[in-house]
This record gives sequence, structure tokens and C-alpha cells, in this order.
Amino acid sequence: MPRLIILTLFIVYSFAASAQYKSFSSVSIVPQPQHLQEQNGQFMLNPGTKIYLLPEQLYLETTALQLAKQLQRVTGIKPQLLYKKPRKRAANYILLQLSNEPDTLGAEGYHLMVQPTKVILSANQAAGIAMGIQTIGQLLPLSQSFSPVAIPALEVTDKPRYSWRGLHLDVVRHFFSVSDIKKYLDYMAMHKLNTFHWHLTDDQGWRIEIKKYPKLTEVGAWRDGTIVGHALERPQQFDGKRYGGFYTQDEIREVVQYAKERHITIVPEIEMPGHAKAALAAYPELSCIGGPIPVEQAWGIFEDVFCAGNEQTYTFLQDVLTEVAALFPGETIHIGGDEVPKTRWKVCSKCQARLASEGLKNENELQTYFINRIGQFLRSKNKRIIGWDEILDGGLPNNALVMSWRGTAGGVKAAEQMHGVVMSPTSHLYLDYYQGEQQLEPLAFGGYTPLSKVYSFNPTPSQLSASEQRFILGAQANLWTEYIPTFDQVEYMLFPRIAAASEVFWTNPANKNWDNFKQRLQQQYLRYQTLGINYATSAYQVKQQVTTDTAQRAASIAFNTDAAGTQVYYTLDGETPTTNSQLYGKPITLTQSATIKAASFVNGEMVDQPTTTTLTIHKAFARPVTLQKQPSRYFRAQGGATLVNGLTGSNNQNDGQWLGFAADDLETIIDLEQITTINRISSTYLQNMLANIFLPTQLEVMVSEDGKKFKTIETITNTTDPLKGGIFTQTISAEFSPVKARFVKLVARNIKVCPPNHRSAGKTAWLMVSEIVVE
Repeated sequence: MPRLIILTLFIVYSFAASAQYKSFSSVSIVPQPQHLQEQNGQFMLNPGTKIYLLPEQLYLETTALQLAKQLQRVTGIKPQLLYKKPRKRAANYILLQLSNEPDTLGAEGYHLMVQPTKVILSANQAAGIAMGIQTIGQLLPLSQSFSPVAIPALEVTDKPRYSWRGLHLDVVRHFFSVSDIKKYLDYMAMHKLNTFHWHLTDDQGWRIEIKKYPKLTEVGAWRDGTIVGHALERPQQFDGKRYGGFYTQDEIREVVQYAKERHITIVPEIEMPGHAKAALAAYPELSCIGGPIPVEQAWGIFEDVFCAGNEQTYTFLQDVLTEVAALFPGETIHIGGDEVPKTRWKVCSKCQARLASEGLKNENELQTYFINRIGQFLRSKNKRIIGWDEILDGGLPNNALVMSWRGTAGGVKAAEQMHGVVMSPTSHLYLDYYQGEQQLEPLAFGGYTPLSKVYSFNPTPSQLSASEQRFILGAQANLWTEYIPTFDQVEYMLFPRIAAASEVFWTNPANKNWDNFKQRLQQQYLRYQTLGINYATSAYQVKQQVTTDTAQRAASIAFNTDAAGTQVYYTLDGETPTTNSQLYGKPITLTQSATIKAASFVNGEMVDQPTTTTLTIHKAFARPVTLQKQPSRYFRAQGGATLVNGLTGSNNQNDGQWLGFAADDLETIIDLEQITTINRISSTYLQNMLANIFLPTQLEVMVSEDGKKFKTIETITNTTDPLKGGIFTQTISAEFSPVKARFVKLVARNIKVCPPNHRSAGKTAWLMVSEIVVE
């Protein structure tokens, strides 16, 4: 049975008992309202139900029609829309009205009163009515049941925590149709998100028609192929298929209007001065080298950028932005500003002349000059710029906003300088990252951002003062599409993490609760199923947490999931679990090696794929470890104990099982705590050449009985090419005649710097080490 159907059957069963809407658990609203009070009774939708609009508020008609459409989907009957005030004794109606009371609701807050005889939705502004309608929609049955339909009696007073609640979509790496974009906007509206960041230009394509520069879409919108597999794989392969597309200006206007009707502002992104190869393919004279420059087929960062010394560049960009500003009525335009190599600028005569004429010290200041000029121009168009946090380097233009993506530090710095900030860190809000275990998920960029991690994010850093915190405008989740070729895959990466993000952006921290969210999400899964959304069930994957007991020399295994209402079954022999396997109840204690497989079950059926942990209990397991040199704070894991916890790291250096050393060697001593006979020592290392992670050049294995005098028993020279591509682990073993020892010393030599012919030749190299097994 397909896993989505299994999950649907479970949710239907779970909510069948609450069909009368009498218990609090039956009300499932995401994002969680700031205040919700259930009351007795219910409002019955039937063929006689009417929707009222006050005559002086007819501009709410579009929103009212959206409500009528929702009600029709469930009841099969479209309620009559009346443009008048209901009589005092009228009943069986829904009233939408703008009111100044309470005046604390702000632009998007609302007050919803559901009584047995009527429903009244009030707000200060039309956007608040739209938000309230989304709440009403979540009170309706999940599938068409025809009239009468019950809505639980309750009172909701609600408003968002942040004014910027964003969702981004990259349409460059892979292109999506207007109908796909509209669906994306519908998904945003469902979750009360209000800002759509539309990434329209990059190295791999130009996706917006510019009348004055037709070659941008004639040439720049098309590439001659697309990389196959992950960009880190070597050798790179390409499919050789022409790929592309763009939106006409009429299509842009159509999407803008569609978003406006859903109270969503679109922020277009026109990348500059980097990520510009598609534009330079069309107009190579704007580059430092003059061309020819192809539209890029791979993913990454590329040297060809707009020439900052060429006055024609600024004329071109001003012309482009003039047309863009006319198409998008919002006050903000995103100009990128990230990942700008300065290689071309350093040897470009025009760029160097610009440095001299403007009195600039270096190429970083040249980028600041570039951004300032664009910012000044956009101010003349009554627009403000927002850029990725690199635009902080060298100072910000007046009124510029910062989108903090490399963590939150950039956002903190901008807020301290009294600039508006949108938090969008890779750590929590990059939805192109894996949401489950890599080997169980479709190919993704990398990283690991499960549902629980998204939900845990707080966009307002505690280190900011109260006056500085007001510059945190909100937050945004980003979806880059290098590895997302279809809209089905967009949905998979988006859902259900969009629900977690929406609650982070909307709900005050005091009203958030992870366990309660997981319960409410069960009904959201069924909502997604009803709408035909290809959502991920990765939240049902079992997370296996292993802790070591050094006193008992044992491992404790605990299981948990990001989903509610599951049972976990497991095996210890690597076999796939069934309901006849062990049912998890409390942490398991192991003193022997095991291959642990665990899976979530709902109503006796497995919901997602099993997860696997291989535990190796060996002579050094849980023994004391001394590190002569400390690992980087970025890859510290559990310190030296990481090397003898029985677990070997995966291909992901961020999985918590790797110690990382930047240009330093690994030097470690393991105390076996008693004289022991040993004949084999192995250790595991990671190579990810494009991330500057290399295998050790040499390994020296030593033993000692007293911890003072060490004897070298083997020196191993690694022959693996440091330029070997891909991401892989390698276990290096020393096997020798049995010796008696209490102490084992291991020295793994770091290559120190990236080798010649590497793209970062001469820069710091990383050594990553995982489990050291002594036998």
C-alpha cells in the first residue's frame, strides 16, 4: 500500500471520533493563532448560508469570493454574497467587515467569532480579512461532505509576529510555469505567508522579458545542457539538452495580480554584480573579458561578473531595473550581491581605473561602490534594495535591507546599524537541504534541515537590544532548485516544512509548542493529501540517538520521530523491521556490536523507510581519549569521545560524527585502561575535494604500555589522489602481529593547504576523522 494512502487512513481514523468539533484537539490551525478559545456549539453551513459585505466595503469582494469558493468545495453549494448589513435578528450568515476595534490588530490581524447562529470576521485592513479566511478554511472538513457542515464555535484573536513572512523560489536553475507559480502562491496564502521572493536571474538563465534588451531572453534564457548528478561529483557530466524558458511581461503582470488578490507582495531578484553569466552571454560587452561567455550549465560560483568599471554596465542595469520596477508594485527589489569573485576585476583595466578615479582601496570597496550606485538609482524609482548579507561588507546604502543567509550574524550586524533585516539562514530555512537521512531522500544540495529544526528557529536574536530587535522585519524560507527539476519535487521539498516555517514567522514564541504542532500537523497532512500535494513523509523517519556509558562501556539507543501518533519497531540484526519485531518503549542498552534498523508504523503499516545505525563495540569503545590538538569549533562534535563512540560518519561532514582540523594534524592518544592484546587499528576519513576536505597524507600508529614511551608499529602513506572528485569516506587500517599495549597513539597528517590545480590552491585544507577502531 502506498505510504501516503496509509498515512491518510491513519489520519482519517484519528479524527473520525472528533467529528462534532467539541474537543480542543480537534481544532487544528497552522500557524497557531495567538489566542483561541473554544466555545459550546457549532455553526452549521447549509444551502441557506449567506456571506455579507457592508456596502461601503465592496473592495473585500475578491476575498469574499475566495471564501465562497472554499465553502463550495466542501458543501457543494456556493453561498450567496449580499452587499448589505445583516438585520439584527438575522441568522445563518457570515459577515466580513473592517473595523477599528480592536485597533491593535495591525494590518494583518483579525478577530473571528464563530457562534451557532453566525460567523463574524473583523479586521482593521483587508489583509486581515484574508488571513482570517485562511483560518476559517482550516476549520472546515477536509473533504467534500456536502451540507450541512459544522464549524466549531470559537473565538480567535490573531495577528502575525512579523511583517515579512517570506518564501523564495529559484526559477533559474529549473524553470516553472505560470500555473506552477500560481499554485506556489496559493500554498503561501494557505500558510499566511505574505512575501514571495522570485529569483529571476542567475548564471544558468534569465527568466524575465526586458523590452529594451531582447537578447536577454533570446540568448540568456536558454542553456545548451544541464549538469547531471551532484555538482561535487567528478568528472562532471551534462545531458546536452537545450533548456530554458522565461516569463513575458504580460505573464509577470498576471502573476503580480494573482499575488495581490492573496495579499502577497512579490520581491523580484535581479542578481548583480555576480551570478550574471546568462546576462553576459547575451551582452558580453558588459563583462571584463568581452566574451564569448556561455549560459552556465553547472551549479556553483563563477568568475565572470558584471564589469564594475564599465559605465555601460550601469546604464544597462538601470534600464533593466526601470522595467522591473514598473512591473512590480512592491517597494522592494532584491539585487543579490552575494558570492562575487573579484578575480576579473583585479586584472580588468576598466575596474582598476574605476578604483583609482573613485579613490577606492580595493575590489571589496568597488563592490560597495557598485551596490551604492544601484541603491541610489532605485531610490529615485521609490524602491528600496534588499541584498544577501555580503552587501554589508564595506557599508550599506541608506534604507537598504539585509537578507541574512550565512547564519544570523549578518542580520545582527545590520540591525545594530539600524537597517531592516530578514533572517534566512542556511542552518534552518534552506528547504533545498535534506529533510531526512541522505540515503533515503532524493538528491539534494546537501545539509540537513528536518522539520524539527525549521520549527526550532527564532528569527530575533537574543543578543539584540529591544530597540535593535525592531529592525528584524521577519524571516524567509528559501528553495533553490539546482536539484529540483519538477514542481512535484518542489512540493516534496516544501511540505510539510512550510507549515513549520509559517508558525515560526507568525506565532509568538510563548504560543508555540513542538509536541502540539506535531499533533496539529496530522490534520494538515490530510489537507495536503486532499489537495493532491506531493508532500514528504520524512518526518516519520526514525532518528536514532546513540549515547555512550563510559562506566558500563555500553551504548544506549533512543528513537524519536518528527511525527505524532507512531509506533516504532526495530531489529538489531540489520533485518527490515515488521510489527513482529521489537516494539520500542524505552532506550535500549547494548554491549555488543549491532546493526540497528528502526521504522515508524501507523495502524500496522510502515510509513517511511527504515533508518539504520551500525554500532561497533571494540576494545577502544568508550575509552578515555586525549587530543593533542583541538578540532575546529565548527566540527567539534563530542570532542575526543566522538572517535570511540562506536559510530562511523557518513558522507555528510555535518552529521555530528566528524572531528575537523583546519590545516592541523590529528594527534590523539586512547587509553585502553589496561594492558590489552591488539592486532588491528583502523580509522575513517572523509574526502570532499570541492569543500577543501582531504584524506590524510600519512598515518602513524604507535602503542605504549605506560603512556610515555611509544613504539611506532606502522606508518602508512596514503596514495589516494587529493584531486579525486566526489564525496567519499575511506577507512585506513594497520594490521600487525599481536602486541600488548594500554595506550594507542594515532597521528594523521593533514595536507595543510589545497594542492596545486585545485580551485582553492594554497588555501586551508581540512582533515576530517571519525571512528578509530581498535581490535
